[in-house]
Amino acid sequence: MLQRLLRLARPGFRPGVVGLVLLLATALPSAAQDPSAALRSEMVRSQLAARGIEDQVTLRAMAEVPRHLFVPPSYRARAYEDGPLPIGHGQTISQPYIVAIMTELADPGPGRRILEIGTGSGYQAAVLAATGAEVFTVEIIPELAESAGKRLTELGYAKVRVRQADGYFGWAEQAPFDAILVTAAAEFIPPPLLEQLAEGGRMIIPVGSPFLVQTLMLVEKRRGKVTTRSLFPVRFVPFRRQS
Repeated sequence: MLQRLLRLARPGFRPGVVGLVLLLATALPSAAQDPSAALRSEMVRSQLAARGIEDQVTLRAMAEVPRHLFVPPSYRARAYEDGPLPIGHGQTISQPYIVAIMTELADPGPGRRILEIGTGSGYQAAVLAATGAEVFTVEIIPELAESAGKRLTELGYAKVRVRQADGYFGWAEQAPFDAILVTAAAEFIPPPLLEQLAEGGRMIIPVGSPFLVQTLMLVEKRRGKVTTRSLFPVRFVPFRRQS
């Protein structure tokens, strides 16, 4: 059912399951070069491809980005497990499957301008950047914004632009965006983000009450009209605002 939903949501999706073995062989360094390569390979195979993630661009990015470097040292042994992990300040790094499906829905790639609300440790931004997209990411917590910006630069994602601000207002100076990803649960879709979404663009956002199960929503803007589609239940940290 979910695969059918994704196909309907993404008429131009790029199937990648057929070439998964080749993708993993070419995207990952050898275990001798990178001990985490085998863990990423297994993550992509068992957690993503097995659950219907088919976009080669997304799978390759997930196979390349070293997730263990985006979590605190005490959690690195668990970085490739099938679940979220704490990153401090009451925030989490999302489950690999959620990162992948939000990436796939954004239809990333070279030439695409993508806004992320909720930088966290910078992992989702790095995955988007690994697809060739131009990434702008906003984080409300100063310490996370600073550490994520430093981490992204050190790991070679220097073109990702990080801003410390209230994500409710997006990043108007850089709008419009081909896609907007919101990685925190909002009780409603922020109007400024709708305004900054380009014609033909799409927003992926969890909507619902904090600390409860929310719904991942796909929002699309076509010919000036906005449509929304409920995808499936999720659980995200609350959307934080400046007081």
